[in-house]
Amino acid sequence: MGRTAALLRIAWSVTTFTVVQVVVCGLAAAPIVLLWWGLVGWITPSGWVRLVILSLALFPSYVVFALGLMLVSPCATRVAGWRTPRDLEMRIADVGWPLLSWARYMASIHLVRVVAGTLFRGSPIWTAYLRLSGARVGRRVYVASLSLSDYNLLEFGDDVVIGADAHISGHTVEEGAVKTAGVRLGRNVMIGLGSVIEIGVEAGPDCQVGALSFVPKHTKLEAGGVYVGIPARRVADHPRAHLLDGSGRILQQRPPIFPRRRE
Repeated sequence: MGRTAALLRIAWSVTTFTVVQVVVCGLAAAPIVLLWWGLVGWITPSGWVRLVILSLALFPSYVVFALGLMLVSPCATRVAGWRTPRDLEMRIADVGWPLLSWARYMASIHLVRVVAGTLFRGSPIWTAYLRLSGARVGRRVYVASLSLSDYNLLEFGDDVVIGADAHISGHTVEEGAVKTAGVRLGRNVMIGLGSVIEIGVEAGPDCQVGALSFVPKHTKLEAGGVYVGIPARRVADHPRAHLLDGSGRILQQRPPIFPRRRE
């Protein structure tokens, strides 16, 4: 009976995901259909003129579809209630509803990442999409990586910079179970390209994580530190490091660990 119930849950999840994505893609493509309908009726019957005009419309049509997908897909996942549950351990063998909700959420954001990510990553449009998808993102945040997941568990302060190919995730898979936890980056944090930030990591203000570094799960990075390595260790102070109180206010200026040489 348990196996049959699990198969029914999987079948229902696949069916609902397929139906939702058909609706999402249909709504995102609606402006393109209207555009092409108008072009076909407007352009002259000449074969080469029609070919040129329709060819020129291909890329703008793709851009409009990608923008529509970035708008409609987050709305659909919110209505469907698909998200990554916080601080939960989900056994894969149980095939429970929280796991299936998470799987549909991840598949939905992956579709948008493939279709629209390469066009808009690193732009304010991509940041706006992350907000729509549940991420708590501050002002002037720059995200150049497509290797982020579990958006609703991510929290970025103002002026955060995330380099290309940096991996930040709210889940990990261990011993046959999916474990989740949030990731919080304080203001003015920089994550170097290719770095891996695991679940439960909290980085204080003005932190820097060097390129190709690995920050293990549930690590607390102190404010104003420079961290590099596998696993990442504090090697220096940020050049603009300050002594901060709990709210991030400056209490005292602190010189860098490597002072400049006098000329």
